[in-house]
Amino acid sequence: MKKVQDFKVKEFQWLNDDNYIIKLQSDEEVPEISAGQFAELKIPRSPDVFLRRPLSILDYHKKENSLSFYVKIIGKGTRQLGQLPKGETVNVIYPLGNSFNTENVNNALIIGGGSGIAPFILLARELQRQKIDTTFLIGGRTKKDVFLTDAFAMFGEVLLTTEDGSLGEKGLVTQHSVFKNKKFDFDKIYTCGPNPMMKAVSYIAKEKEVACEASLENMMACGFGACLCCVTETADGNKCVCTEGPVFDTNYLTW
Repeated sequence: MKKVQDFKVKEFQWLNDDNYIIKLQSDEEVPEISAGQFAELKIPRSPDVFLRRPLSILDYHKKENSLSFYVKIIGKGTRQLGQLPKGETVNVIYPLGNSFNTENVNNALIIGGGSGIAPFILLARELQRQKIDTTFLIGGRTKKDVFLTDAFAMFGEVLLTTEDGSLGEKGLVTQHSVFKNKKFDFDKIYTCGPNPMMKAVSYIAKEKEVACEASLENMMACGFGACLCCVTETADGNKCVCTEGPVFDTNYLTW
């Protein structure tokens, strides 16, 4: 059930100068949210930011009616969101989009690059609830671009790569030694991050005959499929990422 609801800024956790977690709290009940769904946030008191900002829901807690979002500053809207004072009202439309499919999964590999880690705390909680073994493969350009590893470690083994070798194995996530092991016993891959990374992951999954889902990060405006900003090509024709995604089986993506 989609809701339009006012929240108050409860707290910020700054990860570095350009990345932060914002926690919002409401006086109203928060509905059930599935891993992979997102929200559209209106930036208050910002007449020069017209459109809401789509953000993956990092986590939520029904008992305290709170939502958390991982945010990477990429423009005026995300910067101004990070400058809001505690107690400021933020209007949120949520939960939007579809979710990850966890049926018939025994051993999952979650691959996140950069801000692509955003949907994976909720997914990790769901996999843990179902007692599904989970491994995380997180990558960034340098160690300064890799976040939330301690949080992910609460749910499974964490593997790391950086392009400069400052943390974990040197190289891209798709070059990690986990893919070179003769015994690759994962039966599902979940990925989110830059399109080239997800595309490369999908090719590896196909080669290894492993099911794979990708959470796309196309530019969005309305969040309801009306503006057609976020259309992506699939084997079944053009689809709106906001309504028929953001999660897609990579076998149906034409990239």
